[in-house]
Amino acid sequence: MRGVVGVLALQGDFREHKEALKRLGIEAKEVRKKEHLEGLKALIVPGGESTTIGKLAREYGIEDEVRRRVEEGSLALFGTCAGAIWLAKEIVGYPEQPRLGVLEAWVERNAFGRQVESFEEDLEVRGLGPFHGVFIRAPVFRRLGEGVEVLAELNGLPVLVRQGKILASAFHPELTQDPKLHRYFLELAGL
Repeated sequence: MRGVVGVLALQGDFREHKEALKRLGIEAKEVRKKEHLEGLKALIVPGGESTTIGKLAREYGIEDEVRRRVEEGSLALFGTCAGAIWLAKEIVGYPEQPRLGVLEAWVERNAFGRQVESFEEDLEVRGLGPFHGVFIRAPVFRRLGEGVEVLAELNGLPVLVRQGKILASAFHPELTQDPKLHRYFLELAGL
C-alpha cells in the first residue's frame, strides 16, 4: 500500500485531510475499524471532538492496534487539534479521557478559547518556513517529554511538535491550501 495514507474517519474533519492528500497525489483510506489499518504505514487523526474520537477508537479496537503499531515503529501518526489531544500522554484536567498516550506531551484542551474565539495566525515552521495556522478551539502543548521537538510556536507556546514519526499540531493544516505539513508527514512516514 505504498502511497496510501489512512485517515481516522470516526468523527471530525477527515474529509478535509483526504482532500489535502489528494492534492498531493496520495490515496487516502478511511479508517473506521482496526482491520482498516492493515498494510498502512501512516495514519492521520483529524480535528473534531477529542473525547468522541477517543471513545470510538477504544470501542472499535483501533486504540490498541494503533498503539501497538506505533510502539513497534511500523506506523507514523499525524494528529491535528483534537487528534493531537488523542495522541498525548496526558490531557490537563481530563485524566479519565480516553487517549492513545504515545506522544510525550501534556496537552491542554481549548487553551486559546472556545469556538467563538477561533483565529488564524501566520507561523514560522522550523525547516519548512511560513505556514498559515487555523486555530479552532485549539489545544496547546503545556509540557513536553524528552525527544519531543518543537517545530512551531505561537506567543512562546508550542503549537507544532514532532517525536520520531509522530507529528502533532494544535491547528488545522487541512483547512489551508498549503501542502507543507502533509508533505512533511509523508516524508516522516517514508512515503
